[in-house]
Amino acid sequence: MTLSRRGLAAGLSLIAAGSGTVGGALLRPRSAAAQGAVQGAAQGAYPTHTVTLVVSWAPGGSTDFVARVVAQQLTRELGQQVVVENRAGASGTIGHASVARARPDGHTLLFGVNSTYAMARHLFPQRGYDDEKSFTGIGRVATTPIFLCVSPQLGVRDIPGFVALAKQQPGKLSYASSGAGSSAHLATELFLRQTGAEVQNVTYRGGAPAVQALITNEVQMAFVDAVTALPMMAAKQIVPLGVSSLQRNPLAPEVPTIAESGLPGYECASEFAILAPAGTPAEIIQTLGAATAATMRNPEVLDRLKQNSIFPAFGTPDQFPAYLAAESTKWGELIKARGITLE
Repeated sequence: MTLSRRGLAAGLSLIAAGSGTVGGALLRPRSAAAQGAVQGAAQGAYPTHTVTLVVSWAPGGSTDFVARVVAQQLTRELGQQVVVENRAGASGTIGHASVARARPDGHTLLFGVNSTYAMARHLFPQRGYDDEKSFTGIGRVATTPIFLCVSPQLGVRDIPGFVALAKQQPGKLSYASSGAGSSAHLATELFLRQTGAEVQNVTYRGGAPAVQALITNEVQMAFVDAVTALPMMAAKQIVPLGVSSLQRNPLAPEVPTIAESGLPGYECASEFAILAPAGTPAEIIQTLGAATAATMRNPEVLDRLKQNSIFPAFGTPDQFPAYLAAESTKWGELIKARGITLE
């Protein structure tokens, strides 16, 4: 399957220009002055000034929302202001590249989502950075499930019914995608791979028009993030068939999981994590890990997130490499098997 990505070439050229890459080569080594500054930060108190938490997506989305909730509490835990800075473009890779080349002193961090730190590498091989070599993981923070929804006009109310209809009309039904490599897009491809159903992709310029197309039956199926889906489900504008997590969503307990609806082991979610540039001193990583753990135990933080169907999934810095490797392998195999490429 070949998918369009407008402006990809321009976005990747920006990455290369900013990071000193040629033809996708990795980022250049940091200067001796930068290394000296890092050593000084490690020896003194941390943090010494404002910490920037980069979100590589535009304001208003779920990644931005979670980052701002977490940043507010991290400010209290660290004793210095933590501010969110949005650096969007090229499916999140521009923001990632900017942090990869930042001074590794703990004052510039990345608030990432798995669609970029685990999936994008298989779609954007010339990103200008290496996810394992360019970053040190502070750890996972939270997860939010995705609902598999259909148009009310379709007339099906469960996953077996949808799969049966799709197989009766191979290639006749369509699903909405908000962009190549997004969690919702790959959740759909994973679903189609496991069911053997043939449903055509229709790409929209964002989540809002994709959901609107589902409401009007312009497309018949879409994976919709929980924050968007829940009020539309309540208004009966869309029909939920299943949720992508292994447990039912407590805000919609009547909706079964996809795994219990005939696809054992099916799981996909948007997963958020904090990362630092590679070379950040171990003492700073430990400080950030402890502050993040305290943040994700804070009742006010947990309440704000859960109200928006976002749930804690904290992991330590030591656990992050194995998690990243497993997540990358899972989605890399899917992308290859489904023949997903970019024009």
